[in-house]
Parts: sequence; C-alpha cells; structure tokens
Amino acid sequence: MSELPGFGLVERARAIAPLIAREADEIERTRRLTPDVVAALIQNGLYRALLPQSLGGAEAPIEAFMQMLEEIAKADASAAWCIGQCGVCAMIAAWLDHDAAQEIFNTPPGILAWGAVAHEARAVEGGYRVTARWDLASGSRQANWLGAHVRIVGADGVPRKYADGSPEVRTILFPVASATLHDVWQAIGLAGTGTDSYEVNDLFVPERFTAFRDVPSALREKGALYRIGTGSTFSLGFAAVSLGVARATLDAAVALARGKHQSLAAGAMRDNQAVQGLIGRTEGNLRAARAYLYATADAMWRDLAATGEFSAAHRSAVRLAATWTIHQSAKVVDTAYHMAGATAVFRSQPFERRLRDMHAIAQQIQARDAHYEDVGKAILAGGR
Repeated sequence: MSELPGFGLVERARAIAPLIAREADEIERTRRLTPDVVAALIQNGLYRALLPQSLGGAEAPIEAFMQMLEEIAKADASAAWCIGQCGVCAMIAAWLDHDAAQEIFNTPPGILAWGAVAHEARAVEGGYRVTARWDLASGSRQANWLGAHVRIVGADGVPRKYADGSPEVRTILFPVASATLHDVWQAIGLAGTGTDSYEVNDLFVPERFTAFRDVPSALREKGALYRIGTGSTFSLGFAAVSLGVARATLDAAVALARGKHQSLAAGAMRDNQAVQGLIGRTEGNLRAARAYLYATADAMWRDLAATGEFSAAHRSAVRLAATWTIHQSAKVVDTAYHMAGATAVFRSQPFERRLRDMHAIAQQIQARDAHYEDVGKAILAGGR
C-alpha cells in the first residue's frame, strides 16, 4: 500500500501528540478539545486528511489515515475520535456540488460534523425543509457546518423511495449557526468529544447543499478512497483509535512494572514471572489485532486500486476486522489496568481515563456484536 500522499500526516500527528497529551486533563475537565489542540489539528491539516485533493485536501490512502489516528489516540482518545469523525465527514465533498463543497471546507475552520441517521426532510422548490433534532454529533463544538442524514418526503407528503423500494436518504448540510446545540454529552468516556445533540426548526436547505452519501453512481470524485464510502472508513478509523488507546495503556503498564515493587516481600514487578508472561501474551494479542486490521485494509486497498470496486466481500471483511480489533483492544486495556493494581484507580495515573475511553469506544456502532452475525450469515451463504 502506497503511503506517499498521506505519510506527512502521520509525522505531523506524531509531532503534535505531546501537546495533545499535555492538554488531555483540560480536555477531560471541559469536555471539549482545547483551543490549542484544535489550532494544532487545523494547522497541520489533520481535519483535511480525507478531503479531495481538488479542494486542497490530502485525499490520503486509508492506511495513512489510520496511522494518523493511532498516533493521536496514544495521546488522547477524545482528540483522535473527533479527528476520525470529522475527517470522515469531509468525505461527503466527493458527492457534493463542487462550489458548495468549496464554501463548506475552504471557509475556515472548514470542519463538518454530523450525528445519527434520523427524521425526515420535505422536498420544496429549490431544496428541502426540515424540523428535527439529532444526537451523537462528535466534534460538533469545533465545526462550522453540521450535517444530517434524513429520509426524503415529496411535496405531496409521500416518502420517496429508491428503485429497490428502500427509503431515499440524503445528507443535508447547513451552517452551525442555523442550529441549536444542546450540551448533553455527560459520558463515562470520550468525555472531550462534545458528542452533543443539535436541532433545527423549519430550516430551508438548498439542493446544492445535499448529497447521496455512499452512493457510487452519485460520486463526483474519481479517487479510490471514495469508493470505500464513509461507513467502512468510520469502521477502520475508529478501530485504529482503539489500537492507539490500547498501545498507550499497555506501554504505561510496562513502564509501571519496570519500576514498581508489589510489596517488600514480593519484590519488583519486572521480576515476577506471572507479570512477565502476562505482558508477553498481551503484547502478542495487540500486535496480532493490529496486523489483522492493517492486512485487511491493505488487501482491500490493493484490490480497489486494481479493479475500482469495493465489493460486498471487502465490506464484510472490513467490518469483521474492525469489530474484532476494537474488542481485542478493550481486552488489552482491561489487562493493563488490572496489572497496574491500585495504582490504576488514581486520576493522576495513565490508566483509568483510558479504561473509560476504551469502553466508550467499544459501545459504539462499529463494535456491535451483531456484526459477527452478519459476517457469519454471509459465510454460511457461501461468501467469505
């Protein structure tokens, strides 16, 4: 897999990680990314990792995006989650009218956030009208534009449908100033993501600020990245975030074991064979999860580059690898936390926040157990 177009993103992420780590306590306390962190992310182009090159974005290969998120997640999971969310949201530019995309993403700060699929918009002359409230808009507190995925109702009140009979769903985009944000994100983990709710009242959205997200026939950009679509890119990105959190937590446990004495009688943790064995097995599990995730992404990317097709088999493979990686990362974090003993419960130590963050990640849609059922069903039907 070629890393050249996006490799600088990984280096820049690594360079600003110490700043993010220093700001992590304030991010947790205020439940927002701090101004210094947001400025560093913008200045280094991390929000624009997946934006088309035609709009001045990096249009980075998927592996570079994943590595970038890993590096940020080692410093702070909330910062990585926001970059992952808003970075993937920027992919909508590949389906948008070019001038509309230019207005959204090249008017500073050029950040888009959106929440869950919900509600309806009514077709009217020149666009759509909508009154609704949506939840789970990670990164919305840094954004200057918001989006929503809505079912479309015609002017006659009849729901529109695609040729296969499923509801027509569009993504509508509007300035954050058009919406009311509600501070509802009081969560055990990922506290700094500002994953709040937002609502609009009788808002008119011009046609040009709407798009058929993840519909290949509606694409305006030719890059291979956009054939993957936002759903699978979210899965790979957030799985990479989980790897970064797991890596940092296990590294913290290793550092603790090198210097900690369990008791006067027991001696140093580093000399305890049980601790040594546990670290070895956990390290193996983490390396295996990372290798599996990246191997899956690499195989998908190579086939996509060769054929131009993101197949159902690739979608299933990505879903399986991402789900399993998040679950394995959670096990690594749990092991590291318990290995640290009483030390892990103190907020001054690098364990309890990462435990909470990791389990908040594991509760998201990308880690649902139902994904295993979907993959198993496909395998039993003759797929892979």
